[in-house]
Amino acid sequence: MRAARFAPQLGAWIVENLDRGATPVALVQALQAQQMAADVAIAIMQAFVAARATGRSVPLDSLEWDAAAPADFLCDTPRLAAGGTIQAVDRCVQVLARAQRPALALLGGVLDTDECAELIALARDRLVPSTLVDVNSGHDVVSAQRRSFGMFFRPAENALIARLDRRLAALMNLPPENGEGLQVLYYPNGGGSAPHFDFLLATNPANRASLTRSGQRVATLVTYLNTVEGGGETVFPQVGWAVSPQPGHAVQFEYCNRLGQLDAASLHASAPVTRGEKWVATKWMRERRFVPAG
Repeated sequence: MRAARFAPQLGAWIVENLDRGATPVALVQALQAQQMAADVAIAIMQAFVAARATGRSVPLDSLEWDAAAPADFLCDTPRLAAGGTIQAVDRCVQVLARAQRPALALLGGVLDTDECAELIALARDRLVPSTLVDVNSGHDVVSAQRRSFGMFFRPAENALIARLDRRLAALMNLPPENGEGLQVLYYPNGGGSAPHFDFLLATNPANRASLTRSGQRVATLVTYLNTVEGGGETVFPQVGWAVSPQPGHAVQFEYCNRLGQLDAASLHASAPVTRGEKWVATKWMRERRFVPAG
């Protein structure tokens, strides 16, 4: 167990700032700027957030916590810009809905009809069976947990991809060079994926090397490319969200805060397609410039 004492005035400051809408991450960063150790600042903030969420009294001037237990995720200011519309280089994208946790937004008009059709046409002959990264070995393996076909475009591979790389990066409010290559996935009738996370776990040499080169994945943007006749929702089972595919619309979600914590509420899946087929384009963003292996 760890223990810390703090002035009652600090507790009052935390409560006042949480009441006015400051994020827990911003307050932890402010405490760190005043030379408080990161683990102590996080533990104090977690205790205040948990007490307020459950209606219990907040700590007065001291705190004990289990340093070996995983730290609870603290909400951060979303990287996605605020407001009902976002200017993304060459178009204005509508924000149709938002959720706080995971930090999630439904977006309208990310791609137009012609762009959706062109992406499908360019990807169709390059599709291969989708794989998952084995958490122990780091190798890509074909798995029954994901029934789909996919391919990756190289960054700025052609005029369309270069335009979309810039647009999606602006929309996600991160530099284009932080983006992995745009991926297109095709789900046939019956296709889908089991619940999974998009962030990388340092459980194998390949993931550790990727994290060293480019930092953690921080956000995902899934854009729907066609009308799905039945099924195919993007499901977030931890929070009860299900996003229905609409051509040109997208769901964007974030899962790594500015303290480097990873959000388990970002667990998601692609529900099986029950009629027709499903096409999506996925963009992953890293903490810093993406450097591929090799």
